[in-house]
Amino acid sequence: MLDSPVSGGVIGAKRGTLQVMVGGDESIFREVKDVLGGIGNSVGYMGPIGAGTIAKLVHNMISILTRSLVAEGFTLGVKAGVKPEALLEAIRGASFGQGLILSHMIPDVVFKGDFDAVRFALKLARKDVGLATALAREYDVPMPLASLGEQILITAMARGWGDKDSTSPWLLQEEAAGVQVRATK
Repeated sequence: MLDSPVSGGVIGAKRGTLQVMVGGDESIFREVKDVLGGIGNSVGYMGPIGAGTIAKLVHNMISILTRSLVAEGFTLGVKAGVKPEALLEAIRGASFGQGLILSHMIPDVVFKGDFDAVRFALKLARKDVGLATALAREYDVPMPLASLGEQILITAMARGWGDKDSTSPWLLQEEAAGVQVRATK
């Protein structure tokens, strides 16, 4: 038995870039992987039955909520005077737009638990987010997600982590959830 949710939505279906996330018996997965490749360009084994559904729910949650944070940022930037096209260009060219969270931070920092090697100090990240939320107040732009994120950074700073990497607040979430996100290979 397998569960194989598909993620990528209408755009992914049109482009043929759907992600098929499969949970169940791994030997059955290996037998049907090529068939599943007919509905998506990427077919991955997630673990036991139900793991495919969990992976899809986690993906959708991250994707949907990131849109809200991006909306906060764009409304702030545009209301403060930056042209939306210029802001998009700036974000695309910087670390977020280059996908460094998924291609570098998670595999190279989080999976290895390497929060002490400073790539960008937490105290600098806290400063930048604080400046952004102050700007939002100046322009009357509601920023509920950014404000919550700022509080998480403040909590990490209160732990004395200012000279750790800006990814160190990840440790707060791991502590609250009672799990560490480390590579198993």
